[in-house]
Amino acid sequence: MHSFNVELGERSYPIVIGSKLLGDSQYLLPYIRGRQVCVVTNETVAPLYLAQLLDGLSDFDKFDVVELPDGEAFKTLETLNRIFDTLLEQRHNRSTTLIALGGGVVGDMCGFAAACYQRGVDFIQVPTTLLAQVDSSVGGKTGVNHPLGKNMIGAFYQPRLVLADMDTLGTLPEREFSAGIAEVIKYGLICDAPFFHWIESNIDALLIRDPRALAYAVDRCCRDKAEVVASDEREGGRRAILNFGHTFGHAIEAVQGYGRWLHGEAVAAGMVMALELSRLQGGVDSELLERVCNLLQRAQLPQRSPEDMRVDDFLRVMQVDKKVIDGKLRLVLLRALGDAKVVDDTPMEKVMEALRNCGAR
Repeated sequence: MHSFNVELGERSYPIVIGSKLLGDSQYLLPYIRGRQVCVVTNETVAPLYLAQLLDGLSDFDKFDVVELPDGEAFKTLETLNRIFDTLLEQRHNRSTTLIALGGGVVGDMCGFAAACYQRGVDFIQVPTTLLAQVDSSVGGKTGVNHPLGKNMIGAFYQPRLVLADMDTLGTLPEREFSAGIAEVIKYGLICDAPFFHWIESNIDALLIRDPRALAYAVDRCCRDKAEVVASDEREGGRRAILNFGHTFGHAIEAVQGYGRWLHGEAVAAGMVMALELSRLQGGVDSELLERVCNLLQRAQLPQRSPEDMRVDDFLRVMQVDKKVIDGKLRLVLLRALGDAKVVDDTPMEKVMEALRNCGAR
């Protein structure tokens, strides 16, 4: 078991990573302050892991479960209301604790509900996918999608605890597991060059879900993210490097329709686009681009734009992205391996060239 803190002053919280954590209430109970609990999960995760979680929570005065439909397509305000309906109908008060049991969609929606309900109640992240364990469960970004843009409605709201049980990765479908590998690679690229070298040497062990390799990767990614978040909680500066590849990736998700491409798949293609733009801007060389594409290919992740997307499709969606500030599109590029920067003065013709070089029409 590994445990360390995200250091945010009075909002600090621990990340606990290990095996057989779900059925052991000692990890959850110290972080539940009241006598009411509401677990938010989905129809895929509930049959697998809900019973284990409930075993340690049976003594609470008020205990409810909200089971959401599974998939990015349901990350909407309409689905979010199902959580509020249960909280209100069952008379949960300000001392209640929400527990997110699932992947990134469940975590984002549960966290946003916690941020809004009675102007803020406690919540705990129990991520069950690789992508959620290495990225979305840490840092306090919560929200829902809008047809015009991904995660455009939300809040920064930190959990009281992140409890990552590695055993849940054993039931993850191959496609979703591979999608999580994209975020693992991201951390090596933006801030941790030694970790990138480790990934290159251990990608086969990761892909067969070797427990030691997985535990190391999840721990390393969480520590990298915790350090970035502690330095810039609300993305006023350095935290924006965590969006590497995401501006392009979010455009793919929005145009293709949420759920057609998994988030990690869109980020994989988006990282290649960001690397190509970095190369055009005199940052990284083509060798690094080839190395990243090799890793993505081995993980069966896309390295090019969807065949039916045009450059104009990307630009239209990117102009309403959260990274647009005062009319300027902020992009995350690499100066070198492990050294990311945020820029808002990239010539649009270079962006268009990078998109075309990566398959956009």
